Amino acid sequence: MISIDDIAAFCRRRGFVYPNSEIYGGLAGIFDYGPVGVELKNNIKKEWWKFHVQSREDTVGIDGSIISHPKIWKASGHSDSFEDIMVEDSKTKELFRADLLVEEFLKESMDGKTREELWKLIQQHKIKSHKGNELSKPKGFNLMFSTDVGPKNPIKAYLRPETAQLIFTNFKLITENSRLKLPFGIAQIGKAFRNEIAPRNFLFRCREFEQMEIEYFTKPKETKCKFINEVEDYKLKIYSAEMQEKGSPEIEMTIKQALSKKIFKNEWHAYWLATEHKWFISLGINKDNLRIRQHNRKELAHYSSDCWDLEYKFPFGFKEVEGIADRSDYDLKQHIEHSKKDLSLFDDELKQKIVPYVVAEPSLGVDRAFLIFLFEAYEYNKERENVVLKLHPKLSPIKVGIFPLVKNKPQIVKKAREVYDFLKNEFVCDYDDSGSIGRRYSRQDEIGTFLGCTIDFETLKDKSVTLRDRDTTKQIRVKIDELKEIIKKLINEEIKFEKAGKLIK
Repeated sequence: MISIDDIAAFCRRRGFVYPNSEIYGGLAGIFDYGPVGVELKNNIKKEWWKFHVQSREDTVGIDGSIISHPKIWKASGHSDSFEDIMVEDSKTKELFRADLLVEEFLKESMDGKTREELWKLIQQHKIKSHKGNELSKPKGFNLMFSTDVGPKNPIKAYLRPETAQLIFTNFKLITENSRLKLPFGIAQIGKAFRNEIAPRNFLFRCREFEQMEIEYFTKPKETKCKFINEVEDYKLKIYSAEMQEKGSPEIEMTIKQALSKKIFKNEWHAYWLATEHKWFISLGINKDNLRIRQHNRKELAHYSSDCWDLEYKFPFGFKEVEGIADRSDYDLKQHIEHSKKDLSLFDDELKQKIVPYVVAEPSLGVDRAFLIFLFEAYEYNKERENVVLKLHPKLSPIKVGIFPLVKNKPQIVKKAREVYDFLKNEFVCDYDDSGSIGRRYSRQDEIGTFLGCTIDFETLKDKSVTLRDRDTTKQIRVKIDELKEIIKKLINEEIKFEKAGKLIK
């Protein structure tokens, strides 16, 4: 697998991701998405929204603001306790995130370790800074970015560290407007900000990032899932807290088997873990590179009774891509207490008001998803001597590259332009007439363009073009007036490439 540094260099070179403010020396943990990167990122969000919101009757979406009333963060506990533990180099005064520094030294997870436990390990193993200097005693650092609202007597506010709270504060209005009945989900995609002590590993840990998440509400303490039969036979690698404590490896099993062993506390949690796993698999992620890992007691957030991470096997080990927590009624009750507003719902069966539970909170980082789709797709093809980015066609930044075989023949250029104009409103296309046809294929392969469409001398006679498959380099002849329908079916994997037209031997 390509290293994280190499993938960062590739992203910069090919227009996927740039270091922010690079001409001024950069700003750690903040990145800008380039021309092809923004297309890939938008495609990831589009597919997530289609799968989780538009294709479900029980889920609606919102788009909350980045800056909100500071009392929201007091109620949620963020302004008081949303912190990481840091240590300081005694000589250089450089700051480090304590758990990551100790983890790097001992080569084992420090998830859930307290300040006292980390300090004990630092002393016991004589861990020093990267410069070889002594470290200070660990202390907390609040990750919230603050800002001032208003010119006179400004209110101290915060850039949101997560998107979830806007779902809770708008909860009553959303349920009234959408006439939702339990169980139901409220989804959101948006920016979040955390003043990370040690942003690292490119897009994996950033100070500005984007989240895609759902708060899924049920009746209090409801454990039976109405959709569980859809995923009972679904297999995935499971790494429970008990397995971790015993030092056992993860085990592949079906959801039904895991439920029978009481690995999951409720069926809803199992359902959403399988559903999120399936979404990644459907877009090309190799199941061998995914597992679900349960948080141990020390890792659990104060609001969560159970939490699992969907993890991907990065070059630096299995790490979280998506967290799926059981938040119970913590958030709604906190906002009821602090706002003095009624956020309960009337239950027709119980004939009384209830405060719903968040039985599962699938929370996925867009940037981390972007990263794993790149890792999964990246391949250096020795035979072709170039990179081939084998992205799922639904995610490909450019769906079709339009190539006139030669650019010094006006009739071919004219026809190529006609094909481009014919397709551009339906698909993201790139018109490319620079260099040899082989070089153009190679250039498009590197950015994951799904299909190449070449207009040649035969096109002028039979009104057909040559379509080239990025992954196999196979070519077929297709009539121009059939192009839209065939490309659409290929993107949606409704037909095989070899069956879509006349195969060129």
